[in-house]
Amino acid sequence: MGVVLAMAAALWGVGWLMGAPVRARLVMLLVLYMAVLLVQVALPEAHPLRVGTGGSPAPWLMLGGVVVLVLAYREGLRRLRARAEAVEGAREADAPKPAGSFSGEELERYARHITLREVGGPGQKRLKQAKVLVVGAGGLGSPVLLYLAAAGVGRLGVIDHDEVDLSNLQRQIIHTDQAQGVPKVFSARERMLAVNPHIDVRPYHRELTAEIAEALFADYDLIVDGTDAWPIRDLINRAAVATGKPVVSGAISAWEGQVTIYDPARGAPCMACVFPDAPAPGMAATCSETGVIGALPGVIGAMMAGEVVKLIAGAGEPLRGRMLIYDALYAETRLITMKRNEMCPVCGG
Repeated sequence: MGVVLAMAAALWGVGWLMGAPVRARLVMLLVLYMAVLLVQVALPEAHPLRVGTGGSPAPWLMLGGVVVLVLAYREGLRRLRARAEAVEGAREADAPKPAGSFSGEELERYARHITLREVGGPGQKRLKQAKVLVVGAGGLGSPVLLYLAAAGVGRLGVIDHDEVDLSNLQRQIIHTDQAQGVPKVFSARERMLAVNPHIDVRPYHRELTAEIAEALFADYDLIVDGTDAWPIRDLINRAAVATGKPVVSGAISAWEGQVTIYDPARGAPCMACVFPDAPAPGMAATCSETGVIGALPGVIGAMMAGEVVKLIAGAGEPLRGRMLIYDALYAETRLITMKRNEMCPVCGG
């Protein structure tokens, strides 16, 4: 038996010197072990080879049993350790991160914001914690949603009852040709998450109505109005005033656009202070009626997104109580001041 053990040690040593993998050396020992068992079973008891390798299969079977038990014990320990590590890793992955904390990938993603003195780390954390609702996923909503997604706004809601139409694609850049017939909120959600998978996008495929507006607005920090019809703008204004939410508002027509912030809770006028009455028929035509240059909603929408970032990060001087008017045809801008009406039927008193 000692001769066989010496042979096993020699095989292991030679394999180690030759750089053979452990699995290959174990296979060689198994082949030797099976050969010895074959000798003990096949040859007569008095055969010199059988006598020289132990004389009986019993000790070899016992040795094989001990080895199998040791290997099984080690494999069991390995699997238990792997399972424990997997459970611990899952717990760490599921554990909520502290509000505003960033992964290494997010730090690289938002590096250009963080290096801005007016935003920095604290401002980016406020963006991550912010909740913004965008009403309308059309011409103005498209650039607003894309830029706010890229900026890392933590929760972005978008409400729109419409579906993507071929005529939208000249200016509504968040949608693609393949998205025709798809609800705009779901098309927008797909593109936003493709830009930034670290945000929470909440699509509402329905029309904004007076029955749901205030409850929906209460779940968000500020509202972005990207609509183009006076009745829905009036509804947004009333619900925002009732819930104390600021509204970043934009409007476009043909070659001209405007941006402002309605925020009576902080001293700025609401929309009804500036536009107390519905426009006369024909005085506030939609883009489908007057047409619009395709790049204009991109310009105005990007300005709106910039105002949202400024409001959240506390940077610069937002357009509260001021309206910026942009004429794309002549490349002119004007800035007008607006005052709150203390007798306003919506926000007055």
